Amino acid sequence: MGLQEDFEQHAAKVKTLTESPSNEDLLILYGLYKQATVGNVDTARPGMFNMRDRAKWDAWKAVEGKSKEEAMSDYITKVKQLLEAAGVAV
Repeated sequence: MGLQEDFEQHAAKVKTLTESPSNEDLLILYGLYKQATVGNVDTARPGMFNMRDRAKWDAWKAVEGKSKEEAMSDYITKVKQLLEAAGVAV
């Protein structure tokens, strides 16, 4: 299985968790997903009154410079950790 297919499968698997991951984990996943699918941040940082989008932007900016493949691999690893913590077979 190729990295792209593995990435897509794990993106679907994370949605099957019965309990939502912590906000910190969600932001990590968001940043890695955006880096893997879009690349480096291509938008301006949201204003200070838009805390949710600002946190998401910061999470994406934190992984800036990672290659698409590296971001996919890190995303897969993070999803596996969350699935294992939830007791879901990986």
